[in-house]
Amino acid sequence: MANELDELNATVNPAGRDVNVIEKQLKVTTTGAETFFCVYLPWLLFIIPGLILWFMRMSARNYFLKLQQKLQAEASQIDNYLEQRVVILQNVAALVNKAVDLDKDVMKTVAAFRGGVNISDENRNAIAEQLNGGFARLFPQVEAYPELKAHAAIADAMQQNSYLQKEITAARGLYNDTVMQWNSCIYELPARKIVAAANGYTTRIPFTASAEVKAQARGVFF
Repeated sequence: MANELDELNATVNPAGRDVNVIEKQLKVTTTGAETFFCVYLPWLLFIIPGLILWFMRMSARNYFLKLQQKLQAEASQIDNYLEQRVVILQNVAALVNKAVDLDKDVMKTVAAFRGGVNISDENRNAIAEQLNGGFARLFPQVEAYPELKAHAAIADAMQQNSYLQKEITAARGLYNDTVMQWNSCIYELPARKIVAAANGYTTRIPFTASAEVKAQARGVFF
């Protein structure tokens, strides 16, 4: 490819060239495209990511608020089942106590709930274990007395207790699933982790079996 300006072969003006200074002021103007790219685009490149991040943070915060409400609803459902078990334990203990001399420990467990049960995140597991212990000591005594076992109210209460135990297990499973969802989401970058840290969120502890229940599960049943 040849040079655009060829000093050796290009046409030369033998008369030379004289130039004059033109006395004219030229105003500098820009096109709309030049103004956009040089003035507005840098601002847009700065503002748009900020707006996107702001919307992401608002979305993350709303997500966590909804998830907290879901956790509360699931915990409340567990509490409802526990309170129903409290009522059943009190009713059965009252019926059985009229017929036989109940174990003092059973009556102590019942008495502990007569003043009204106050279930919270801190004592929910403890109350469940106390109820399990109360029923575990009560029902063998019912089994020992055929006339009690045949009592319609007691038989119905035993059936309700068995049903509620299954419902509590299922409700705990739902709660633990939501806890796992929460514990995973608070570490998701960028928006959710930022929101979680800014609001002081922590991981949540799922329901776990007590050491006594774990030991029983390792035993031989058959």
